[in-house]
Amino acid sequence: MKRADLLIAHNKGVYNIKVEGRANFEYGLPLRNFAKNLEGKFEKVCIDLTSCTGMDSTFMGVLAMIGLKARKVGGIVEIINADANNRHLLIGLGLEKLFVFIERQEGPENADWQQSESDKDRLTTAETVVEAHQTLMDVDQNNIPKFEKVVEFAQEDLDKIKKASQ
Repeated sequence: MKRADLLIAHNKGVYNIKVEGRANFEYGLPLRNFAKNLEGKFEKVCIDLTSCTGMDSTFMGVLAMIGLKARKVGGIVEIINADANNRHLLIGLGLEKLFVFIERQEGPENADWQQSESDKDRLTTAETVVEAHQTLMDVDQNNIPKFEKVVEFAQEDLDKIKKASQ
């Protein structure tokens, strides 16, 4: 298995996401694509962190995007089997209001898991970093002093990338 894997399955309005390894900004990219493509009403997104060894702030910001989208359509986001460290990270950023934390042994039956590949494009990466950290600040004002400089520098980088590609 690679350093980290992100697997996604869908069945009848329920999305299942399995995170294995360290969830960093690289795995935030395909997850951001997933969040942006979540259209219409869905019942639930289950994010299994059983095998997740840690998360960075970009990845958690993308999880927050999913939580906000679910809230808009009346869906729920379950964080499954988060260890004490991952739970502490999420709660420390005020994200507990977006998720339901549960412990469960069984995964979805007959899931058609799809491997999500990371898009290594600099523009997409910079956009994801900005959007994820802005979302963290939008969800909880206590995150503003933690991430305002990250957003500022990432936005500068994004602007340079856009300018260079014109």
